[in-house]
Amino acid sequence: MVQTYYVDGQFVAASEAVIPVDDLAIMRGFGVFDLLRTLNGQPLFLKEHIRRLEDSAGRIGIQLPWSHRKLIDIVLDTLHRNSFEESNIRIVVTGGSSTDFITPQGKPRLLVLVTQAPVLPEKWYTDGVKIITFFSERSIPGAKSIDYIAATIALKKAQEQGATEAVYVDHKGHVLEGTTSNIFALIDGKLTTPGTGILSGITRKAVLELAAKTLPVDIRDLGQDELTSAGEVFITGTNKMIVPVVQVDRASIGDGRPGRVTQTLTRALSKQIEDTYKKTKRIKS
Repeated sequence: MVQTYYVDGQFVAASEAVIPVDDLAIMRGFGVFDLLRTLNGQPLFLKEHIRRLEDSAGRIGIQLPWSHRKLIDIVLDTLHRNSFEESNIRIVVTGGSSTDFITPQGKPRLLVLVTQAPVLPEKWYTDGVKIITFFSERSIPGAKSIDYIAATIALKKAQEQGATEAVYVDHKGHVLEGTTSNIFALIDGKLTTPGTGILSGITRKAVLELAAKTLPVDIRDLGQDELTSAGEVFITGTNKMIVPVVQVDRASIGDGRPGRVTQTLTRALSKQIEDTYKKTKRIKS
C-alpha cells in the first residue's frame, strides 16, 4: 500500500511529501494544525475539528483560502486514498513561503497527513496512569499552533519520571491542560475543569455535555493543590478519549485506582460515539 498525503494542492506518496524550506512553518514555527481519528473508517467529529482549525488560523492571523466544505472534501479524499483499519488525520496549515523569512505573504499551505491510528495500552484504562506537572504557559492557548517546543520538553520529563502525560501549571499555580490533553478533577462532588488559558478540546466538550446530565460541573481555575487532593482525576484527548489518572507527581489520587465517575463517563462517551458512528461503509465526500 502506498501511503498518500495531500500537500499544497497535490496528492503525493508520503515518502515524497515536501514543502519549501522558506515556509514560515519551518523558519518561524508559524502555522496551526488539528488532529482527529477515525472509528470504523469514519472521521470522528470532523466538522468540529475543521471549525477549530479555522478558529486557530484566525487567532494567529492566517486567512484561509479554502471554504469549510472544501476542507472537509480534501480531508475525506485523502482519507479514502489510504486504507488503514483506523487512521489518525492531521490537518496542517503553514504560514507559507516568505521572501524575508518572517513576513506572511498571504499564501498558506494546506497539508493532510493520514497515518495508522495508534493502539494505546489497555493498562492505561484498567489501572490508570501517572502524570506530572510542568510550569509553562502557551502564548496563544486558544490556537492549536504547530509550536510544540514546551510540549516536547515536558513530555520528555514525564517519560523520565515514568509518567504518561505532563500538565501545564501557570505562574499563579493554576493547572491548565496537558501537552495533548485536557484535564478534569472530581472535587467535592463536582466535575471541575479549567476554562481559561487552554485549548478547548473536542473530546473535552463531549465529556462536559455528558457529565452535565448526571452531576454538577464546575468550569473554573484549578489549583495545583486541588488537583493532587482530588477524589478522581482524568485526562481527555482525541486518541486517548478518557484516561484515568491515579498519580500526579508524587501524590496518589483517591484510592490509587480509576474512580467510579471516571468509569461511568468512559462508558457513556464510548456508547455515544459508537451510536453516532456505527459500523457502516466509509462516508463519501
